[in-house]
Amino acid sequence: MARDRTRFVCQSCGAAHPKWQGRCDGCGEWNTLVEESAAPRAPGPAGKAPPGRGLDFVGLGGESAPPPRHLTAIAELDRVLGGGFVPGSAVLVGGDPGIGKSTILLQAAARMASAGKRVLYISGEEAVAQVRLRARRLGLEAAPMALASATALRDILASLERERDAALVVIDSIQTMWLDALDSAPGTVAQVRACAAELIRCAKARDFALVLVGHVTKEGTLAGPRVLEHMVDATLYFEGDRGHQFRILRATKNRFGATDEIGVFEMTEGGLVEVANPSALFLAERRGNISGSAVFAGLEGTRPVLVEVQALLSPSNGGSPRRQVVGWDGGRLAMLLAVLEARCGLTLAQADVYLNIAGGLRINEPAADLAVAAALVSALTDKPTDPDAVYFGEVGLSGEVRQVAQAESRLREAQKLGFGGAVLPRRVARGSKAPPAISGLRLSEIGHLADLVAPFAAGGVKRRTRENAA
Repeated sequence: MARDRTRFVCQSCGAAHPKWQGRCDGCGEWNTLVEESAAPRAPGPAGKAPPGRGLDFVGLGGESAPPPRHLTAIAELDRVLGGGFVPGSAVLVGGDPGIGKSTILLQAAARMASAGKRVLYISGEEAVAQVRLRARRLGLEAAPMALASATALRDILASLERERDAALVVIDSIQTMWLDALDSAPGTVAQVRACAAELIRCAKARDFALVLVGHVTKEGTLAGPRVLEHMVDATLYFEGDRGHQFRILRATKNRFGATDEIGVFEMTEGGLVEVANPSALFLAERRGNISGSAVFAGLEGTRPVLVEVQALLSPSNGGSPRRQVVGWDGGRLAMLLAVLEARCGLTLAQADVYLNIAGGLRINEPAADLAVAAALVSALTDKPTDPDAVYFGEVGLSGEVRQVAQAESRLREAQKLGFGGAVLPRRVARGSKAPPAISGLRLSEIGHLADLVAPFAAGGVKRRTRENAA
């Protein structure tokens, strides 16, 4: 009789090791190896597998109809998904505890059920009474959706195999599911991988949309094996702070739509309410006559978004100056401070710098460099920026301001919200497209960061001189 083989699998990255050790060689994490039983090999000599079926190859010139969609009646969620749930697809939804994952999925499931679709909601973390209590609080108790509480994967698959007309199945969460064929505990790498694979296989065979809710680690990444994100068709992340009313749903992967698309929601007593115009929401509490503030015309997926960039400088009390950043890349802030000192002659090395993106949104695109630089110079000189202007542009190490994509969409969003001007990169390349002329919007093109600093010189910019540098 063949003896059972065991291995030690890292619960952070999924790397397998022949014996236990304190540190994983794959990801460097400590105390993450858990003993699991290896799957037995199929009987028979190697190389004697039955022959496979041949493939039917087709050309690239054919046409395929776009996939059908199941609309959720939540416009922001449909936008992130690319137009709704695709039958036979698998969607992974992650986020911090209490951020609103179960709430938004319960709302979407209830609305789809009210529209006549067959919707199944399976909770592995809460009892049926708890889900009913949340539905009553959200005013969804009359929705004709099917609800169950279970964690045994065999029971769940047996129920799904009997379903003929299911349109949406929600599993909350994948870390609570367990397969009795494996000896490992629920939530381990082997269990998560095997349970997800079986559920996705059933979704493809029965042609229903599958939603898997995933836990996140303390670093904010999805818990479990990284292969889980490769198995699904779309990965959605909920961003935001539980102490903040705004929630951002971001698509980091989508085989049926645009990536980096966002949906903006507001948490209320009646659940998550979609925000049709997030730019107006992010700028609702802005005061234009305060130094250290600039409006950035950004782009999230296909949607232009205007947000306020806030900067505060204070004298350092000695030692290393602080660099505190919320909503932006701290390394990029350090680079921008170095460019302002080396190329524009500003004195920033001895000041504590605090930077904040108002509204809880996290900005990743380099186009925010110019808005951040304007906020920093404004805070240094104690002179407000133009309250009627928006800023966007990428800053290079030599101080040049580089062009960014989709300038027209950014400018039209600024015009729609009543702004009268924009500071943007100058067109320098031969044949490059000129900035679009939009009525009622004055454009200020700059080619170097010194052109941005020059208007603040009358406000008392602290420039370094050769004597001070010496």
